[in-house]
Amino acid sequence: MERMSAPGPSLNEAFAVLGLHGPAEQDAVARAFRLAVKGARPDLPGGDAERFRRVIAAYRLIQSHGVRPALAAPVQRPAALPVVGLTPVQAVEGGDTTVRLGDRTLRVSAPAGMRTGEHLRLKAAAEDGSDLYLPVLIRPTDGLVALGDDLYMSWPVPPRLLSDGGRVEIETHVGLRGAWIAPGLTDPVRLRLRGLGLPARGAHPEGHLFVSLKPSEDAPSAAEDLLARFTRVWTPERLAA
Repeated sequence: MERMSAPGPSLNEAFAVLGLHGPAEQDAVARAFRLAVKGARPDLPGGDAERFRRVIAAYRLIQSHGVRPALAAPVQRPAALPVVGLTPVQAVEGGDTTVRLGDRTLRVSAPAGMRTGEHLRLKAAAEDGSDLYLPVLIRPTDGLVALGDDLYMSWPVPPRLLSDGGRVEIETHVGLRGAWIAPGLTDPVRLRLRGLGLPARGAHPEGHLFVSLKPSEDAPSAAEDLLARFTRVWTPERLAA
């Protein structure tokens, strides 16, 4: 008996999977596909094999129809939806941002734990009253990068710390965190601070913060760092109290 395959997505569903509001030029479709497929790749952190398959199937369906926007349409509308750009800290904590949709400015609120490649749903935000699904992109900001569930950053340390070992204090997005370094390490050295990545959300687990230690002669020694932190805490006002 011939085995029947599951029905594929409709054309409208294919547009939604790629974050498109409707028919678009080929370059706009290609850009939307690259963004969606990058966020879904199962070999990368935060990827998902089923979502990856759906993105590819949607792109192939659109390509097979050779869809173009109607040239005779009197009103121009954006072919591709705007990207919701978030900072890594906004992705961790949630936050508000604005996006431009044609001549409208929309204020959107992103929940904590959004990942690049996911879509943020705006209820009844389209001109026809339907829902919009805006693709999310977490942009590197202030030296902090989000990849999948995890965050990445660099931190300067004295070269002697890597050779002799000792304690390093790292200023992270959630405050100061300390770690012990074993002696005899050579560059590159990367630390994992557990649970300091993106928070768990849906099928995504809690991420971690990976810190690359970069040898720098300008980095303060452990004693200098301790003195600097003591000075920040014990201000003249507090000492006089």
